[in-house]
Amino acid sequence: MTECSLGVVQRRALALLFLAIAASLAAIAVYSALAGGRALVIAAAAAGLALWMGDLARKAWP
Repeated sequence: MTECSLGVVQRRALALLFLAIAASLAAIAVYSALAGGRALVIAAAAAGLALWMGDLARKAWP
């Protein structure tokens, strides 16, 4: 495996990690929003973090 292809593999792995974190945060946001009440604050925060992690995953994909 060459140096260049190792970097591509690492970037894909990082992108998949960010994608998994984003999906988990999105699920937390949905469940918190369904709970309502004070959990809406958690839903908003989790949704913002999910968007941010999704964007990082998009940028990390080679």
